[in-house]
Amino acid sequence: MGTPLIARLVAAGHDVVATDLLDRRSVVEAAGARWVPDLRSCDVLLTLLPGNAELAAYSPVDCRLWVDLTSGSFDAGQRHHDVPRLDAPMGGGVSAMREGTITLYVGGPASLLASATPLLRSFASTIHHVGDHGSGYLAKLLINLQWFGHALLATESLLLAQRLGLSPDVMRSVLLGSAGDSAFASRHLPSLLSGDYLRDFGLARCLEEMESVERAASSAGTPHPVTSLVADLHRSALAHFGPVDGELMGPAWLEFQAGFPLSEGR
Repeated sequence: MGTPLIARLVAAGHDVVATDLLDRRSVVEAAGARWVPDLRSCDVLLTLLPGNAELAAYSPVDCRLWVDLTSGSFDAGQRHHDVPRLDAPMGGGVSAMREGTITLYVGGPASLLASATPLLRSFASTIHHVGDHGSGYLAKLLINLQWFGHALLATESLLLAQRLGLSPDVMRSVLLGSAGDSAFASRHLPSLLSGDYLRDFGLARCLEEMESVERAASSAGTPHPVTSLVADLHRSALAHFGPVDGELMGPAWLEFQAGFPLSEGR
């Protein structure tokens, strides 16, 4: 996500300086930005980190505003920092970043968001201000949780349909527009039916996000048996497949248990 983000910012006319834990100098310079091995200060700091562990260990540089695009946990948003900040995790994936149609879920003061909006519009077409610090992280995680849950339930349903002679493609066609429809069914189920497990994101990171929701629910004292079931299925998938890439490895685990993939029924 970082490389197309740089390209979008440069194309919008911003002076972009970038760094990374890996030596990405050639990629950064090819995207039109300046590479520095160690960033000391800047005007607006945009960070895009792998997950909670990296976010917890990160110390922001001297800046006017820090906008964190990581899919972090709610408790990460509650930590105190010395610089003004917004949590603004993203929805949409790499293709949306390339096209400038990312969705942002922003937590933090409205005044800070107003000052950052012209910059954020370089890559985001939709910006939701959902509340105070941590709320952006939480909103994105809850959206992701529902997507993972929809993916598992759709897979479970279509495996049964296929076993009993009903084509997965036919079943999807009747799902669309019905009470059982979802964004997963309309946009992403075709990938699963073709054997594409969406390998832009790691299975371990998917589980990390669900565990963040479990912790938040436990701390808040709200019931979360469905959340824990979705997380448990992904734990089993991780134990079986290892830390592979694939947002749909939970459904792949259900396919493994069934003894056949949905793509077989096309």
